[in-house]
Formats: sequence, C-alpha cells, structure tokens
Amino acid sequence: MRQGFFLTFEGLDGSGKSTQLRRLAQWLEARGESVVVTRQPGGTRIGDGIRALLLDSRTESISPMAELGFMFSDRAQSIAEVIRPALDAGKIVLCDRYTDSTEAYQGGGRQLGSELVRNLHQVMCGGLDPDLTLLLLPDFARSLERARRRNGRVAAREGKDEGRFEQENEIFYRRVFDQYGEIARREPLRVVAIESDEGIESIHQHIVHIVEERLARRG
Repeated sequence: MRQGFFLTFEGLDGSGKSTQLRRLAQWLEARGESVVVTRQPGGTRIGDGIRALLLDSRTESISPMAELGFMFSDRAQSIAEVIRPALDAGKIVLCDRYTDSTEAYQGGGRQLGSELVRNLHQVMCGGLDPDLTLLLLPDFARSLERARRRNGRVAAREGKDEGRFEQENEIFYRRVFDQYGEIARREPLRVVAIESDEGIESIHQHIVHIVEERLARRG
C-alpha cells in the first residue's frame, strides 16, 4: 500500500490558505489521488462543537490555558477519528491548521511559549508531524483586513459568527506573525513559507510545484 501523506496549511486568517487548500485538493483529485480534507478546530462532531465555542465572538472569559486545552482536545480527536485512519489507508490528508497554529496563536499571541505547546503536541498528538507544511505569509496588514471583511460577510450570509480572534489587536497578531516566522526558520525541511502577494493562480502553481516534488519523494 502506498504511504499516506500529511500536508497542513498555515497562516493568519485572511492569508488565503483555505482557498489554496481547496484548489490543491481539486488538483490532487484530478490526478487520481485519494484526498481527505479537514480543518482545526473542527472536522469531527466533537471538534465542530469546540470550534463553535472558541471562534464565536460572544464567547467570553476563556483563559489562555483553557483555550490551549480546547485546541489540543480538538486535535487529538481529529487525529484519532480522521487523520490517522486516512494516513493508514495511504491517503493524502490536507488539514487547514494544525499544531503550528497553536504555537503561533496560543504560544506566541497569548504568550504561553513554544515549549509548552510542543510538549503538549508530543503527548496529545503522539508526535504526529506533517510531512509538509505550506505557510502563507502575505502582507500582514492586508491579511488582517481581509479576515475581518470575510468574517463580516460570513456572519451576514450564514448567521455564523467566527470572529472572536479577529477582535484581538494588532500587537497580538504581530506576535502570531512573528512566531510563524520563527517556526519556519526552525524547521525549514518541513515548513515552506510562501511570502507573496501574487494572485491566487500564481500561488496555486507555486504550491503545485512544491507538492509534486514532495509526492515524488514519497514514491
């Protein structure tokens, strides 16, 4: 059986990662690959409940440590229910956010530190690391502006409020952004940073080139 492949997309909200994940999934399926798409938080019944709690802007007074615990509870369930079974079946798993998001947002943004997050990753996730992480880092200010506009549109169209993190100030998001950069520098073999404000199609083609090369190594 062909070995599974675990690919994660990371970046600030508004970076374009969800759009690029969908386009990559379509490209992979068109070439005959078996693909599983999921997201964090969410992607399971338990995870969707955690997502609703954590992202709703009406949710108040969650301590940073409790927030961290919710993130890893969601992740452990996703690994057990979705990610690990798909990898064991030889499928390609595309995940919108994973532990790098927790290190960036809770470790960096909430200032809980990277060591705590990485230790919890070993315990709660069994040390399951992605084979490849695509980190989208377009212009900082534009990302925030796009994220806030998008959440406003979603709330108006679907009645779904997922803007809790977008209420944070620019200092918080600068810490998140900087922590993502630190992760990329620390793990250059796994994390490929795409620091570009080019169009959707241009970035997609760049991603396709990277993924083709990595899948070829898989054999």
